[in-house]
Amino acid sequence: MFVQISVDRIMEEAFAKDPELKKMWEESRTEYQVLGELIKMRKEKGMSQSELAEKAGSKQQVISRIENKESSPTLKTMCRMLDVLGYDIQFVPR
Repeated sequence: MFVQISVDRIMEEAFAKDPELKKMWEESRTEYQVLGELIKMRKEKGMSQSELAEKAGSKQQVISRIENKESSPTLKTMCRMLDVLGYDIQFVPR
């Protein structure tokens, strides 16, 4: 027998108990969104991690660690990757 649960409710309860957890969750959510978009753009261009790495002057392992959130890219690395993929960084108000 399966029990239906509400992940949203569980998360809200956890956030209410620990405001620092909520802050960390919100900060990491943006990172995951950016990485998700980066992966999506790479795949839409039909590029492998190796191809992106070669064109961006990096190594496949570096791209893999970035995409798996095992390391954070420098701004320079991120800009090179975006340049290869044909994208720019833009800042927009929330």
